[in-house]
Amino acid sequence: MRLDVRLPIGLMFTFLGAMLFIYGYVTPNAAYGASLGIDVNLWWGLVMLVFGLVMLSFALRARARARRPAPPSQQKA
Repeated sequence: MRLDVRLPIGLMFTFLGAMLFIYGYVTPNAAYGASLGIDVNLWWGLVMLVFGLVMLSFALRARARARRPAPPSQQKA
């Protein structure tokens, strides 16, 4: 069995991105005075969440492709 690093990376970034996004969403806007009023936690949480979901989709697609049988022309005799 081969190690596919995209699965744990995808899980980690999805989990941390979701937590950061939720934290940025529930934090009052007064807390972001030092960052020119930009909700940095919200936006970077969204970026991390999207990156994690992309990595998960790549890992699941590779796993599904590995389970498919090879076409008869590519099988070893």
